[in-house]
Amino acid sequence: MELRRGVGVHGILWDSGRVLMVREGVGGDVPGVWRLPGGAVAHAEHPEHAVIREVARQTGLTVTVDRLRAAVADVTTYPEDDVALHTDRLAFDLSARGGTLRDAVDGPTDQARWVTTAEAARLPLAPFSAELLGLPVTPLATGAHRPAEPFPPAHPDRRLRFGAYGLVTDPAGRILLTQIADGYPGAGRWHLPGGGTDHGEQPTTGLLRELVEEGGQLGRVVELLGVDNLHNPAAFGPEGRPLDWHGVRVIYRVLVDVPTDAVVTESAGGSTARAGWFTLAEAADLPLTGIAASAIGQSGR
Repeated sequence: MELRRGVGVHGILWDSGRVLMVREGVGGDVPGVWRLPGGAVAHAEHPEHAVIREVARQTGLTVTVDRLRAAVADVTTYPEDDVALHTDRLAFDLSARGGTLRDAVDGPTDQARWVTTAEAARLPLAPFSAELLGLPVTPLATGAHRPAEPFPPAHPDRRLRFGAYGLVTDPAGRILLTQIADGYPGAGRWHLPGGGTDHGEQPTTGLLRELVEEGGQLGRVVELLGVDNLHNPAAFGPEGRPLDWHGVRVIYRVLVDVPTDAVVTESAGGSTARAGWFTLAEAADLPLTGIAASAIGQSGR
């Protein structure tokens, strides 16, 4: 079975105790099922831009993003296509700015409604939407999913990478950073611990795995901080040729309660050259990646 990846975005918008929901139509993957509005992130697109675009298309409302509420993953199998699709889903809290509620005129959905949670509980809900709303999760019937469009052939020079990274600190306030190895984009710069998640892996699980591999630390995730978007149309790495990379990276705050010496435990030839603990002042003097500089700058406010 071919393993595919995708990133989806969904918006949580409330009005007087009612939440905005949409119904999948005949052009959707699961016709008749209700879910939070949203859709797929396009190549190179920032997830926040994607959720604003999809909410407007599916409901007629213009919104702004308040914060990233949750990041979860699920896998849907399509036996007829011999594909297992891993989707990383980002849910954002939204605020309404204008527009008039309407049904979509095209695309995967055919109805948009404000519903109370009690009303939502009586609807056939997509599992991820039920979970985000704190409602009982009912699996969809076997074979309920169908691809709205045939899976296109994989682009030979495009890559999508969903990663989970941590602003990792210890009780003394030191920050754990990892140095990117030679042969990888950003070589020599100091980076947040973390990396790409595996197919079928939840973001927090992938981050804690990477924390052990890149720094030899056991940590616990305490907060979801946000999402970073990176597009490099000509990233040169170990593949030996420039590739069009799109990286979607969620950032968590992680606490290591009992820090030890930072040691890289992953196999030789990996993307991490070394790791170390640094005070905030020491980290400020290092050559940092953009995502590391941003996260550390916010932590020092």
